Amino acid sequence: MTTDATTFDEIPWIISVDDHVVEPPSLWQDRLTGLDREVAPRVVADTCQTIYEPMTRAVRYVKGGEGPVVDWWIYENTAKPIPMVVACAGYPFEEHTIEAIAYADMRPGCYDSTARLADMDANHTERSLCFPYVTRFAGQWFLEATDKDLALRCVQAYNDWMVDEWCGDTGGRLIPLGLVPLWDADLAAAEVYRNAARGMRAITFTEMPSNLGLPSIHDPSRFWDPLFRACDETGTVICMHIGSGSKMADVSPFAPRAANTALTFAMAQTSLVEWLVSGNLVRFPKLKIAYSESQIGWMPFILERLDKVFEHREYAGMDPIITERPSSYMAGRVYGSFFDDEVGIANRHIIGVKQLVFEIDYPHQDTTWPNTLAVVEKMASMVTPAELECILRTNALDMLGID
Repeated sequence: MTTDATTFDEIPWIISVDDHVVEPPSLWQDRLTGLDREVAPRVVADTCQTIYEPMTRAVRYVKGGEGPVVDWWIYENTAKPIPMVVACAGYPFEEHTIEAIAYADMRPGCYDSTARLADMDANHTERSLCFPYVTRFAGQWFLEATDKDLALRCVQAYNDWMVDEWCGDTGGRLIPLGLVPLWDADLAAAEVYRNAARGMRAITFTEMPSNLGLPSIHDPSRFWDPLFRACDETGTVICMHIGSGSKMADVSPFAPRAANTALTFAMAQTSLVEWLVSGNLVRFPKLKIAYSESQIGWMPFILERLDKVFEHREYAGMDPIITERPSSYMAGRVYGSFFDDEVGIANRHIIGVKQLVFEIDYPHQDTTWPNTLAVVEKMASMVTPAELECILRTNALDMLGID
């Protein structure tokens, strides 16, 4: 694969920092033993009835109800199927629905790494960083579990699968993204150290811990310091996907799903503000964070607004450790991930071109696969060849510490 791009007709091979994997049914069954296998996440087949509540836009799936037979993930007191919109690669857009789907009806690239590589080849994609699905984006399924000892073993089993199997024989094309036990920062730090030693470059974390009943990143006891220190020392990037705080933007009753979709950046916006005024990027000077699937067009205003607030920092109660304009902590530290954002591209120099990373979002409903090059060619008309190379690949390599 060439990485030399001298004209817009020679698009660089893409590194996508936000794709997804649908965990294969045997993931925990293959890696746990004894009683653990019987109670760990597992898949059973059953019918599924889908109920949509227009007032709240909530979707409920009734196991054993009227409807088709699909695959259900079972763990403790929860049962969840896989909505088609999170595994819809290869289906025409007009067929995307919230109905549940069985593994047999998915494109194999959703859950099989060999098939994923073939789909990447077809889309001019060299490397990919994949978020989980069934565990939820930050592993909230295990945070909410009753048996935390088993939950920890499940987190470790997921990371073993991610490193050894999903990414194992791909020659670095699939990049490991790990979970951490969110309920214990010391255990989380230990998991970061364990996996960094075998090449894991990033973890998925929650954009708003307080929404999950956890201490915030401002916690006076410095609850998260062990985790942040481990990431700082190992060069492990903290990736925060939209929805990883288990909450999206609040919109009015009966508002269409379009309102939520248009505001998917809302929690990322709040999270970035809180990180830039938390002092954590000062306390841990090599720590890197990334906002995944958040788009970037909103970032210039936030940075301008924070810098103006900084002018009145004593009145605003800003941590005295922050001695520079908040926007100054972006360079080399904070990354915004996007797939189609003309406003963000037009204002890229306010954010910093080297802070922008690209995503494809395979196999979700927002994915540009297999037509990502059409989006890239449009972007190429707005940036220089050198900037295009940075956005499509160099920045991701720098962010993840990959040569």
